Formats: sequence, C-alpha cells, structure tokens
Amino acid sequence: RPPPFSPNCTVFQFERYNRLFCFAACGQRPLLSSISASRVLGGHDAQVGAWPWSVSLQIHQAGGKFVHTCGGVLVNENSVLTAGHCLKGRRDPYYWRAVLGAHNLWKLGEHTAKRKIRHITVHPEFQTETFENDIALFKLRSAVRYSDYIQPICLPPAHLYQYIDNETECFISGWGRTAEKGKTSPVLKEAQVEIIPSSVCNSSDAYGGLVNDNMICAGSRSGGTDTCQGDSGGPLACYHSSTNTYYLIGIASFGVGCGRSKFPGIYVRLSQYRGWITSQLLLILGTISLTLRIQVLLSYNLDFEVNPK
Repeated sequence: RPPPFSPNCTVFQFERYNRLFCFAACGQRPLLSSISASRVLGGHDAQVGAWPWSVSLQIHQAGGKFVHTCGGVLVNENSVLTAGHCLKGRRDPYYWRAVLGAHNLWKLGEHTAKRKIRHITVHPEFQTETFENDIALFKLRSAVRYSDYIQPICLPPAHLYQYIDNETECFISGWGRTAEKGKTSPVLKEAQVEIIPSSVCNSSDAYGGLVNDNMICAGSRSGGTDTCQGDSGGPLACYHSSTNTYYLIGIASFGVGCGRSKFPGIYVRLSQYRGWITSQLLLILGTISLTLRIQVLLSYNLDFEVNPK
C-alpha cells in the first residue's frame, strides 16, 4: 500500500478495480520556505506566489473587459475546480477565462497565464436552493506550464479527514470582498482558519441542520475571519507536515453574511466528490497528450438568508 498521505497519487476506479495513478508533484509552494501565519475577510495580503493553485475565474463584460467573478483551484495542467453556483445562468465557456499565477488582478505580471475555457461541467445533482453538490470543473483550452507561481494542489485521499484537528494548519485565499458589503480586493488575500465541527455549525442558533456530510465548516467561531462574495470556488487548503504538502480539503461555497459570529463559511467537502472529480479528469486525459506523465504504480481494492460566497 502507498503511504497514508501520498501527495502525487489519486485512485481512479475502473469497473471492479481501483488503480492508483501518480502525477507530477502537487501541493507545493516553491516561493515560501515555511507556512504563512498571517491571518479574504479578516486576512492580509498574501505574498507574491504564496498560493500557486489559486485561480481567478473571470467573465467577459461589455466593452471587452474581463471581471473577476469567482475563485478556482488548479488541480492539474488542464483542470480548475470551482463552485457550481458560480455558473448559474452563465455556463457558456466562451464568456469565461482563467487567470493563473496572479497576485494583483489590476497589474497582471509576467508570471501570470491567461487561458480560454474549452468546457465547463457542473455536478449533475447541484441544487441551487441548498448548495448541495456545489462543485464544477473548468477544462482549459490549452495546458498551463508549471512554474514557481503556478502549481496544482493535491486532491485529498479518502481517509485524510481522520488526521484533521485543531492543530492542522488550514488556509483560505481569494480576491473576494474584504467586508460583508465591501469591495473586492485586487490583491490576493489569505487567512488561517479553524475547521469547526458540523455539530457546532448545526446548532439551533447557527445553521440549524443545514450543514450535511458533504460540507465543511471553517473560519472562526467568534467571527471576523471568513471568505466572502467573490471568494466562491476558492480553496480551503490544509497542510500536512509529514509530507510537506497541501491538500484541497474544501471549496468555498456559501454562508450567512461574511465573518459573522456562529456562522462560519461552508465549503464543499472534497473527499465526498473524489469519484466525480476523477471521472471528469479521466475524460480530460482521454483528449490531451500524456504530458502529465502518468505512471500506474499499484492496483488494489479500497475497502435564514444564505448567500453564495
């Protein structure tokens, strides 16, 4: 068996068999030698290149301009995950673009890459009323070249949540509003957050049972640190020191306001969607060159007012 946290590997299911495919390295932050501890609402400006998998998904507006609409997360050189509700009423890939390796959206530097979108897939069971299955995948028209500023994050192994506790370093990042009714930030923000038990989030004076097993609560119990409008689709990334690797634990989905006490942000629980994600990635792999250098290593069986962010 592979080690419990195998940062380069993910399991694809073929009929009765599971195969472990291993990709190029993921979950690394080449420009940072240590975890950033700065505390995006309630956060600080991120360092340039700090979160190399953070993507700005932008919509084409009248006059030829593109406007940041949602966050996204790079999971391989052709694929960006985001929130399904970001696509409400605008699923035509022609109007979208992805900007990768960006820090200041008003001053895109030489390290950024802009990509048109070939295809968009929203989870077939996404529910707009409840934000259930709030996940979508963008297929880029052309692959990006990895650099210190553009890197994929690792998808979580199924058992990863057993190892997440209050000691786990988890972070959010995005270009969304910095106050509940404030303006979006042109500069990428970051904040450290706490994973909050669903039992706390579902209390009668909080979400009252709205949070299910496909969702994660994260933020601050006292409020003040949270994702906000414009951060939807962005990453909830957790660091594991045993592998020096970041895993995509969640995708920013919804919440009551921004940064309110007892109402932390709600995120799509990525481990629940491994099957759907990997099936979509397999479809992409069937149509692109094998520059991912996939290598089969092993075969084995594996026993209120609610607002989008």
